[in-house]
Amino acid sequence: MNKILNFYDLDAWKEGRKLVLMNYKLTENFPEKEKFCLVSQMNRVAISITSNIAEGFTRMGVKDKTNFYYMAKASLTELQNQFILAKELSYVTPNEFNETWLQTVIVHKLITGIIKGVNNLHGS
Repeated sequence: MNKILNFYDLDAWKEGRKLVLMNYKLTENFPEKEKFCLVSQMNRVAISITSNIAEGFTRMGVKDKTNFYYMAKASLTELQNQFILAKELSYVTPNEFNETWLQTVIVHKLITGIIKGVNNLHGS
């Protein structure tokens, strides 16, 4: 097991980064009319996931640290909602949706694990 020294050593950040890249690739094929609406929102919220993981990593207090991890989960849930809409609007194929959805589940579990780990480490 490798020692975690930086935010980019966290599996949640690594898998979140994969999700960001998947999202960018997926939204490239959305209709032009969505460029400044759904695509823009999905890209911003996807980046927010990894950004909040990174920021949470650097925070010192348990409450402050976990607050950023919870914000990452909230952004992830927002992205899941947007993937559902994209599927219902037929902007993604069922296979693309399933592959991306699975990645959101992985990231969700990893962020939940970080929160539990921080709380357990500090007796919360």
